[in-house]
Amino acid sequence: MKKLYKSKTDKKVCGICGGLGVYFGIDSTIIRIIFIILLISSIFTFLLFYILMACIIPMETDIFEQ
Repeated sequence: MKKLYKSKTDKKVCGICGGLGVYFGIDSTIIRIIFIILLISSIFTFLLFYILMACIIPMETDIFEQ
């Protein structure tokens, strides 16, 4: 079963877009472009959704950190 995690390596702010890219198997740049379009078209209410995701989605862990 696939799980959604924030990315530690592919991140600009919190790693949400990098984690979504890994989860869906697409480039994180495409996710970032979609996020910017949604952010502007929703008059920045999509920013609240991003902040909630940053608080709820756990950070990915390495095998050696366990």
